[in-house]
Amino acid sequence: MALVNDIQAPDFELVNQFGQSVQLSQFRGEKAVALVFFPLAFSGICSGELCELRDNLAIFAERGVELIGISVDSRHALRAWGEQEGYEFSLLADFWPHGGVAKEYGVFLGDKGFANRATFLIDQEGIIRASFITAPGEARPLAAYRAALEELLPGVPA
Repeated sequence: MALVNDIQAPDFELVNQFGQSVQLSQFRGEKAVALVFFPLAFSGICSGELCELRDNLAIFAERGVELIGISVDSRHALRAWGEQEGYEFSLLADFWPHGGVAKEYGVFLGDKGFANRATFLIDQEGIIRASFITAPGEARPLAAYRAALEELLPGVPA
């Protein structure tokens, strides 16, 4: 079962596509974070979703929200995919233990071996303020991100 809103987001440390360590708690007190779990790099729906986020990165940047993608892919696969698609945000490798962070957030699909499409908006204090998950095979609409950003930062137009 996926984590619910208004609880402390589990801290984690993973490497990004460049091999740099990223810890969720490093943003505490500094920035809100949008964690975007996705099944697999180079897949059609995931590429479409993350390209839409890439093209609308300003809706996050204008609100001081750090956009972070997470999948079970290796950092090497994420780097190749990120460079191919021109992603200017971190892609974290939840590679080993396989899907460990996705499991902590309750979005790992054990029968498939990867995470569901799930998004968690975490405030500067590390509290999950908004979240949404789509059914397998269903892309997350940009409108859902806008609504979640409004919940995270009320009064700031998305």
